[in-house]
Amino acid sequence: MIWSIIAGGFIGFIAGIITGRGGAMGLIAKIIAGLIGSSVGQTLFGTWGPTLAGMSLVPSIIGAVCVIAVVSFFFSKKYS
Repeated sequence: MIWSIIAGGFIGFIAGIITGRGGAMGLIAKIIAGLIGSSVGQTLFGTWGPTLAGMSLVPSIIGAVCVIAVVSFFFSKKYS
């Protein structure tokens, strides 16, 4: 369980860097994005590449980037 949280945080951290939203996300948000992104990524893209705590890193990072992009789209504050 602890390794899953650490791996989720790592995946969320990498996805935050890729999307440019890493500074706006807290630690808990990164962990949640990493865990949900891992589930989404492995469901959509399969389980290939290196693994960390039972999570395939490449599909998990891609899934986390998608999750962060969708959440940012719906919850970003745009002022005109």
